[in-house]
Amino acid sequence: MLAITDTAAEAIKTLTADAELPDGGGLRISAPDPEQGLELSLAGQPAPEDVVLGGNGVSVFLEPVVAQVLDDKVLDVQPVSGADGGQELRFAIGVQEQPPEA
Repeated sequence: MLAITDTAAEAIKTLTADAELPDGGGLRISAPDPEQGLELSLAGQPAPEDVVLGGNGVSVFLEPVVAQVLDDKVLDVQPVSGADGGQELRFAIGVQEQPPEA
């Protein structure tokens, strides 16, 4: 299952609050054209077929195909250099770290 870092959860909380989404609203990750990558958007509620992840006070809605692709991934936020030379925060998908075997 997609993991969500604390940093990403805080970013999602901020985005959903700023957008004044209703309770139960969250971040939706879809793949309208899988060859073009993933699309992130804010949604007031999940689509009927979405896989809903909750935790850290946020909701993330995944299209079924996206849920399969991101099953072993982690959603994070990373700083990147913006066009104006300043720092911007962007969502990033990474690989979940596996616990060391005993």
